[in-house]
Amino acid sequence: MFENLSVFENRFEELNAKLYDPSVAADPTVYASLMKELGELGPIVEQYRAYRKAEGDAAEAETLLNEPGLEKELRQMALDELGAARAASEKAADALRLLLLPKDPNDARNVIVEIRGGAGGEEAALFAAVLYRMYTYYAEKNGWKTEVVSLNETELGGFKEISFTIDGAGAYSRLKFESGVHRVQRVPETETQGRIHTSTATVAVLPEADEVELEIDPKDLQIDTFRSSGAGGQHINKTSSAIRITHLPTGTVVECQDERSQYKNKDKAMRVLRARLLDAKRAAQDAEIAENRRSQVGTGDRSERIRTYNYPQLRVTDHRIGLTLYRLDDILGGDLDEIIDALTAADRAEKLRQTMENG
Repeated sequence: MFENLSVFENRFEELNAKLYDPSVAADPTVYASLMKELGELGPIVEQYRAYRKAEGDAAEAETLLNEPGLEKELRQMALDELGAARAASEKAADALRLLLLPKDPNDARNVIVEIRGGAGGEEAALFAAVLYRMYTYYAEKNGWKTEVVSLNETELGGFKEISFTIDGAGAYSRLKFESGVHRVQRVPETETQGRIHTSTATVAVLPEADEVELEIDPKDLQIDTFRSSGAGGQHINKTSSAIRITHLPTGTVVECQDERSQYKNKDKAMRVLRARLLDAKRAAQDAEIAENRRSQVGTGDRSERIRTYNYPQLRVTDHRIGLTLYRLDDILGGDLDEIIDALTAADRAEKLRQTMENG
């Protein structure tokens, strides 16, 4: 099934040869481009060579086993070699299938995360603030930069809604399965009888759109300025530096009041607007595509309940893959890799199943 992969190996060797060309080495842009392509091809070629070697070893062992009058010890040795070669071949083949799955073109992008308190009033807003801290801790562990775009804070320090950017290599690939409804079960600080309440917050993770990807006609924008303020009138800005942008054709509204500079607020708001419009465009396209394109781990629908955080039991359950972990504090402290790795593996397994069914 991998007969055509020699084209990858040929290109890999061609790139290696080009990198030794002085004219290529003298051009940083060309050199970087070739190195990037070489890095992408490397794992495929490595597994392809391992697969071919294993297949060759298996063929040699089978040839030996077919020889007439083979001694008992040699036969056992050949059987052992055949078993090892077949196992190695299967392992390399599995790795190749995964490497050859279509890549998500958005995986390397920065993201814009929007969190909104849902059912539960003030408790939901406080939980939205907890989720925000969880993602900023995770970003910090990965060396990514976070920046608040807009924030609507409550009197008790909760967030009715918050938008923020996460800039870093592979941010979308790691966070794209976080979109959906997150549910919390805990005793609120304001609860006098110790009863457990259930509240929700909604998370949207949007890959940041390039300007060239989405042309926005300036005539379609209504831009308003206003004075920003925090909860209860705190942090009042005496200048009208806050920005509200309305995309008239879709009615999409974005606000940014984090910066004192009107220009910076407008730039941030436009980043969010582009991401939202591109997300809506992709959602419309996805709706027209058959169900088999949708991932097993969820559609990314904002109304889909994806995870529960249970404080009394220190339990976190991801409902899409049935994963339950009893280390709530670690996860809220940004230790999300185990959950994200499991979601990624489930997504790849589903895509692989679909590829084999359709192949």
